[in-house]
Amino acid sequence: MFAEAFKLASNYTLPLLVSSRFYDGTVESGIGSFVIINKEGWIITAAHILQGIQTHQQDSISLNTYKNSKTSNIIQKPNPKWLINHSLWFGADHHVIKQFHILFDNDLAIGKIENFNPSQIKNYPVFKNQHSIEPGTSLCKLGFPFYDVKASFDETQNSFRFDPSIFPIPFFPIDGIMTRNIISGKSPDGLYEFKWLETSSPGLKGQSGGPTFDKDGKIWAIQSQTRHLPLGFSPKIHNGEKEIEENQFLNVGWGIHVENILKFLDSHNVSYQVD
Repeated sequence: MFAEAFKLASNYTLPLLVSSRFYDGTVESGIGSFVIINKEGWIITAAHILQGIQTHQQDSISLNTYKNSKTSNIIQKPNPKWLINHSLWFGADHHVIKQFHILFDNDLAIGKIENFNPSQIKNYPVFKNQHSIEPGTSLCKLGFPFYDVKASFDETQNSFRFDPSIFPIPFFPIDGIMTRNIISGKSPDGLYEFKWLETSSPGLKGQSGGPTFDKDGKIWAIQSQTRHLPLGFSPKIHNGEKEIEENQFLNVGWGIHVENILKFLDSHNVSYQVD
């Protein structure tokens, strides 16, 4: 059902690699997804993937304070998990985004790639008309889960490195149906209801920031998170002599609803296609 839609979505869905180096020398890396919206190089992703930017800024202040304290009479202890180096890799070494616009409570982030080359994308996404969304429709989520992208840090170059063998990073789609719309709150200025599109299958790690699309390839949402809905029964199993009660849950996906995506794009004068 989604074979042709997958071909379309795989053109504009790219991996977002997140690399972090801590004060104790450990390096961590992870992977998310993002969508290139138009020929100007605007992208959309899940805001929580960018949280390391703020953490890095805050920890840099703490580290400088600690360094200054070593030359004074104030005694401070370093935090081994201060984030001292942080990097976001948007699908290519030459992709640089200097500024993001974020709707935090709806986990929505957009930004513009500097000096973007539009010829590298074969087709750009078409967003679903918000007025023709119907529960029960089969949808597909796309991203890059189940893949190891460990980074190392080159101190001589002061930069992160990935082994070339990890590329290209494989896609992984998962289907489900739209179950319902969810409203989780409202912005203080009253401009936005925080709206989510729920699907009957979970979003997988590595799919955050990736598209949720229909059989025609039209985007209905951008994957944000997985929610665990209690089913209300707890079967018991035996593990040796112990009886264990297991709570049962339905894992569902929450995506940033296309209604808020388009509204946010409009507020920042970002062009897009909708049908």
